[in-house]
Amino acid sequence: MVAKDLSSAFTAGFALGFSLILAIGAQNAFVLRQGLKRQFVFAICLTCAVSDAMLIIAGVAGFEWLTTVLPGVVGVVKWAGALFLFGYGALSLRSAYVGGEKLQASGGAQSFSTALLTCLALTWLNPHVYLDTMMLIGSISVQYEAKTAFAFGAALSSFVFFFAMGYGARLLAPVFAQPMAWRVLDGLICLVMWSIAISLLTH
Repeated sequence: MVAKDLSSAFTAGFALGFSLILAIGAQNAFVLRQGLKRQFVFAICLTCAVSDAMLIIAGVAGFEWLTTVLPGVVGVVKWAGALFLFGYGALSLRSAYVGGEKLQASGGAQSFSTALLTCLALTWLNPHVYLDTMMLIGSISVQYEAKTAFAFGAALSSFVFFFAMGYGARLLAPVFAQPMAWRVLDGLICLVMWSIAISLLTH
């Protein structure tokens, strides 16, 4: 039973982390472009993954402490998180309907320090990253006894995602050069976000 609980928490954490990070934002687009240009791919992917892992661990640990101080906060954050996810999904649905997105590996070569600072800024100065990793993942983690396994699964998803995206960018380039690919991706993101929101409210 313990092994099953660990496996269930790990899988849920991995799936949630992967779903949240799947959305193509400024950080992900930057990683894709670095991969397309083959510039500092390992360092950029590692920076993004480690940053996410730190925020996820802080979110799970911090939210657990917060619930002991303010027990009623779980219900409030659960509804707030669900509303955020429904809104996030609606924006993705709108992007899927409107279309027009297209990935371009624009820009010339840049120094390692410039690339790294840009990566850090896109990660740590983005308010959505705190909502996703600290608040949302933290709030959902309270449903699981094996919170460490949940956090590890969510953190691992960041490593898998960023390195797969960074080194697989060359394979993805022809696909995301087509606007329709972005519309399909946005549609899938909408479905994932809404399913997570419903799951959050029904547990």
